[in-house]
Amino acid sequence: MSKKKNNAPSSSSISKSIFKWILAIIGVLVGLFIVVFIYYAMSAPVVSQENLQSGGSSTIVDTNGKTIASLGANKRNYVTIDKVPQRVQDAVISIEDKNFYNEPLGIDPVRIVKSAITNVTKGTLQGASTLTQQLIKLTVFSTDAKDQTFKRKMQEAYLAMRVSQKFSKQQILEFYLNKEYFNNGIGGIKTASKYYYGKSLNQLTIAQTAMLAGIPNAPSNYDPYVHPEAAKNRRNLVIYAMYENNKITKAEETEALNTPIDDGLQPYKKVSNSNDTKRIVSDPYIKEAITEVKKKGFDPYRDNLKITVNMDYAAQRKLYSIVNSGNVRFQDSKEQVGATIVDPNNGEVIAMIGGRNLSNIQFGLNRAVQTSRSNGSTMKPILDYGPAIEYLNWSTYHQVEDTAYTYAGTDIELKDWDEEYEGQISMRDALVNSRNIPAIRTLSDVGLSKAKGFANNLGMDLKNSDPLSVGIGAEASSLQGASAYSAFSNGGTYYKPTYVSKIETADGITHRYSSKGKRVMKSSTAYMITDMLKGVPTEYATYANISGLHQAGKTGTTNYDDSAISSNSALSGTAKDAWYNGFTKNYSMSVWTGYDSPNSEGIAMTYQSVPGKVYKEMMEYLQDRSDSTNLTGRNLVPLSD
Repeated sequence: MSKKKNNAPSSSSISKSIFKWILAIIGVLVGLFIVVFIYYAMSAPVVSQENLQSGGSSTIVDTNGKTIASLGANKRNYVTIDKVPQRVQDAVISIEDKNFYNEPLGIDPVRIVKSAITNVTKGTLQGASTLTQQLIKLTVFSTDAKDQTFKRKMQEAYLAMRVSQKFSKQQILEFYLNKEYFNNGIGGIKTASKYYYGKSLNQLTIAQTAMLAGIPNAPSNYDPYVHPEAAKNRRNLVIYAMYENNKITKAEETEALNTPIDDGLQPYKKVSNSNDTKRIVSDPYIKEAITEVKKKGFDPYRDNLKITVNMDYAAQRKLYSIVNSGNVRFQDSKEQVGATIVDPNNGEVIAMIGGRNLSNIQFGLNRAVQTSRSNGSTMKPILDYGPAIEYLNWSTYHQVEDTAYTYAGTDIELKDWDEEYEGQISMRDALVNSRNIPAIRTLSDVGLSKAKGFANNLGMDLKNSDPLSVGIGAEASSLQGASAYSAFSNGGTYYKPTYVSKIETADGITHRYSSKGKRVMKSSTAYMITDMLKGVPTEYATYANISGLHQAGKTGTTNYDDSAISSNSALSGTAKDAWYNGFTKNYSMSVWTGYDSPNSEGIAMTYQSVPGKVYKEMMEYLQDRSDSTNLTGRNLVPLSD
């Protein structure tokens, strides 16, 4: 009987076939990778020796493109590599890239492959950066996590290769050491040594050298003044790395690890990058803009950004002049001010003043946003009458009671500013003439919880525990006041206030920002509140009235309680805080005045009109630059949500 021939392929031939297919797939993938790499490389930004040597700095420009500040550029003393001690070089290389001198292409293919595997499994695109790649990132790329794309990584690797071809390792290290950021406005290793230790680089101990080498990885997190424990842990990692790389002995490692983190550390001091007029005028605004930039994921001291802010510098300069040059007379030199101007149609902060008589102060107390003081009667449209119109459908002629009133469950009697009663009056008269008792009665009728929800939608920050008395004043800032009143101006839409409109990175990517409006009340509610508030400057606070300008506004004062007066009788008859919130269709402005130490001195009756006078001066200036439309002509059809 004959046997059939077995034509089935052998296992070895199957393995060879699979291997060929795998090689083919790998070849295709490699080919695609090369094509993509070349494609991205063609659009990579240009890197020159000039920008490799430049410090990490950002420029801030106003809405018209005028430069108002530079960050980081003025506090960096360049040092050539021959003046950098070997120990400093060893510390930086040990912690950042121990294979630095063995990377002829400026990249580490093995680390890239390992990182790629991690990136695929964890879904991130970070890691694998050599010191040369970090230099590229600091020079032309953003550190924002959102910008760490595959394209960016390919361009980063390509540029690292180009730089490695053009410059020696020593030159690259020199660029890097001078470009690193060390927090507190300090750039470059030489400047950092002087700032933190008051020493030149060759005088640093191993522990001090390691501390400096560790900071740039996360400057804010490893600041020894703010986070000493984290700074110590990071410093110790550098010391361990130096020992493992045979740069220090075991004895030196032990001694350095046992050195206190504050050994030789100089006392903390603020650094002013610029004392020019524009910076002084704009300082409080710039402080808030930098905070906003950081919240968006950028580091303005490292990322070489062009930051466009919503500031109108001409308006900012005028506001500064009003409160500092005697245009408006304050009670004395110690009386302070905080003021904010917002565009009610988009939430953009146009100008901001954080204090007066504060020359050459960088990022000091910003009273426009940081000093939360009771906003007095400026709260009434926000918490009392706005909700009454919105939820109870009250008319402006709705009758309210101005009669004796005691807070429920207490023996605390509420009084009006003149300690008199007017009986039954209209809601309009009660608001215009700033009567307290009708306001609290109104809030009680609406319901405190419901009214708080309305107010918080306007940017207030009222707590569940806040009592009924917040209806005539709660902690707020001028920024909150201007933004809340903006919703009355524009017909019922609240815009979260913003400082930054655009961020351009060094590699040409532009990020644009704006505030998305949220409808928070019916347009009829906004209209009626506006219509009532128009009576304040024409009938009550006539010192704030501007002929020919269609505007609305509200005064606010907060008085001292009996305990404060008993401690300081001089406070009797004075106010703790004075406010004026006013708006047109184009601008919403809130002004606070008072004292940083309120229990030592109060505002006399004569000077409680200062906020309204500051408002008037500013609005008259703005009126000359733009036409104002009658607020009564506003369309009452609700805007689409």
